[in-house]
Amino acid sequence: MSLEQLIKNCVKQDAKAQSQLYKQYASKLFSLCLKYSKNYAEAEDNLHDAFITVFSKIDQYNNKGSFEGWLKRIAINTSLQRYRENVGVFDIVNEGNIEDVTVDINDKDVHIDFLLKIIQELPDRYRLVFNLYVLDGYSHVEISELINISIGTSKSNLARARMILKEKIEDYKANSNSRSL
Repeated sequence: MSLEQLIKNCVKQDAKAQSQLYKQYASKLFSLCLKYSKNYAEAEDNLHDAFITVFSKIDQYNNKGSFEGWLKRIAINTSLQRYRENVGVFDIVNEGNIEDVTVDINDKDVHIDFLLKIIQELPDRYRLVFNLYVLDGYSHVEISELINISIGTSKSNLARARMILKEKIEDYKANSNSRSL
């Protein structure tokens, strides 16, 4: 069945079409939800809620842009909504104290599983901003609107996330080098 027909059948609330759509996109959307969730269980909840939204609003998809992109936007927004509901007030940050730190996430000496693990270990607000900015290409203005923080706080959270990641990567490399000697 073509994607267009699958969408039409989902609009009609066809359970088989919904099941097929879920099977086709669940793993991609789950990995996306996991990036924006505290843990595996929360990511599963976010995926479930995202698909509820998808099936209730699929009639609003108007074939502008990719369908997968539309699904991803719903999954990200669902995860961020849960985060906003569970978080109180953000710290106000003085932007003048922000140090620009770079992290090479393409470093060949650092295994991808380790990178994913340390990104997931970041404090929630740092992880969200890091993922949105570095991995998904959002601007600080967009991030500030998505998670209801100031642009300065977004920049600060990104800088702090990068600093934490840089320290962990340096420790990892130092420990890897000392083991190989």
